[in-house]
Amino acid sequence: MKNFVIIIFLILSFLFNFVEASDHSKSIVVTSNPYASKAAAKILRNGGSAVDAAITAQFVLTLTQPQSTGIGGGAFMLYWDKSSEKLYALDGREKAPASASPLLFLNKDGRPKKFYPDAVVGGLSVGVPGMMRFLEQAHKKFGKLEWSVLLEYPIRLAEEGFELSPALHRTLSFMPDLKKIEPAASHFYRENGNGELTPLPIGTILTNAEYVKTLKRIAEFGPEEFYSGKTANLIISAVNNSPVSPGLITLEDFANYTTVWRDPICDLYRKYKVCSMPPPTSGGITMLMMLKMLERFDIESEHPNSPNFIHLFSEAGSLAYADRDYYIADPDFVDVPVNGMLNEDYISERSKLIKKETSLRDRKPGKPKGHTKFSKNVDISRPSTSHLVIVDNFGNSISLTSTIEGPFGSHLMAGGFMLNNELTDFSLIPKRNGLFVANRVEANKRPRSSMTPTIIFNPEGEIYALTGSPGGSSIIGYVTKSVMAMIDWDLSPQDTVSLPHFMRKDENTELESGTDIVRYKQFLEKKGHKVVIIPKVSGLQIIKKKNKGFIGGTDPRGEGLVIPISK
Repeated sequence: MKNFVIIIFLILSFLFNFVEASDHSKSIVVTSNPYASKAAAKILRNGGSAVDAAITAQFVLTLTQPQSTGIGGGAFMLYWDKSSEKLYALDGREKAPASASPLLFLNKDGRPKKFYPDAVVGGLSVGVPGMMRFLEQAHKKFGKLEWSVLLEYPIRLAEEGFELSPALHRTLSFMPDLKKIEPAASHFYRENGNGELTPLPIGTILTNAEYVKTLKRIAEFGPEEFYSGKTANLIISAVNNSPVSPGLITLEDFANYTTVWRDPICDLYRKYKVCSMPPPTSGGITMLMMLKMLERFDIESEHPNSPNFIHLFSEAGSLAYADRDYYIADPDFVDVPVNGMLNEDYISERSKLIKKETSLRDRKPGKPKGHTKFSKNVDISRPSTSHLVIVDNFGNSISLTSTIEGPFGSHLMAGGFMLNNELTDFSLIPKRNGLFVANRVEANKRPRSSMTPTIIFNPEGEIYALTGSPGGSSIIGYVTKSVMAMIDWDLSPQDTVSLPHFMRKDENTELESGTDIVRYKQFLEKKGHKVVIIPKVSGLQIIKKKNKGFIGGTDPRGEGLVIPISK
């Protein structure tokens, strides 16, 4: 009888584990593009690490999502190394060339150039790309497969072509200046018979012979080719001979570019450890400030889309963004008061400014310990960029946000890929009211970012979730809300990414157009909010722990793909 009971117990245990395993996977890929997700999944199935898979995905995204990301830009990543139980943060942000000065984007009369197209389009806005050195360093430390193997599929896809997506077609439709600059114009547009250029139709099989040549060089000679070989010279030529606003980048600028392994920035929200990137991105600090300011409120009792939560979330955002606008820039040039901004007493004082019944109109930056008096930076970055999250079969996890700024960066193309316009993430105006702006242009400096790749650990110290998004300066709001949705309401990744967006970065409280929350406009205005209803272009990609494995979600506003992998 005893043996019979044991057998029944074992059978029931097996059935329970089978049911449990049916809704989770040991490894999983979520990227913003189906081609990239499938390529990354194949790398994992062949024994590659999360970094290997991310590298292949990034080379694919350069081809299939050229409006948002690519090897002509830069990236930030968090990487959880399971074997050492350690979290790493890698900074692959672009840098200003040695020729850059605070006057870079000023006209002769001392006034700033018009942001688009004057500052954005052309060689002047191009920073020294960090992506290739970033991928190289990540691979050296955490790669398992040979470098050349990671480029095999991207090369084949560029040779055989991919189907032009609705998102790429749609973005091409509102880029009038891209039509004026070669070789991008000939690559993405065709004459319609009336002498006008129109975007390639959705579903067009688009090949890229120049990108094939670039990838083959990088596969054969390694990432160094990008910084000292033919690819470097192609980029320098495109920038310095740009028909619009030529820049001045040299081989020495390329030779001097380095990535930086930085200490992740972490804090507790409820009982969960939330980690993200430190400066030069403003994402991690600003997100953690918002979370800590909201921690004293009973968020769990609110609905994720309730007008009360929209109010509280927006107020916290306005205060955190106020500090961001003054104090955050490249830490190699500016003493960013990270500890002061996240100090418990300082956060408590800032949080007390949030009132349940009224909106704070006269928002001002606080005075965290260690701050330097700077003038306000005005952020004009546009919603673009790409994010991916991957967990591999070894338990390693990566949350990686990459960008060329854009859309389509500087509009310049070299070697089959788009070049960034990242220098416009600096303040176009270096000085206001006699005070320097922390995020002003300086030689060899990295521009401030909003990218917020994030990894969350549960109270037991295990991976709980990975999240991140594109979206310009709105990235911080998107990611912060996703963290709260998963912790406060235990929402699934897909339910989290499907929530409507709302936030306040300055004077305006933004509600996502076409969503149910626009009906709260009057409610919020009665509290004093200045409400605007606008599109919100996010691209959240999320992985979350479930049972003994992981599930994923991809933003319905984009074209991402979740691929769970069962071994």
